[in-house]
Amino acid sequence: MSKSVRVSETFHEFVKAHKREEETMEETLRRLIGGPNPEDVSGILSSDTAAKMRERLETKRQTDVEGKQELRERFE
Repeated sequence: MSKSVRVSETFHEFVKAHKREEETMEETLRRLIGGPNPEDVSGILSSDTAAKMRERLETKRQTDVEGKQELRERFE
């Protein structure tokens, strides 16, 4: 099931500008707001799904750390 949400044209353009090529708008919004938090959905997800979510979050954190390090090195 899906729902529609009204947003201003400005906000829609903001989200669209941050949308990655392979993402849906929902995926972009989730990424931008950082949710859902795995702890908020504990008990709802299977152990396998929760483990996959934790793995993806850790991969993202590592990518963020590496990206920041690369940026620092470029300015040194």
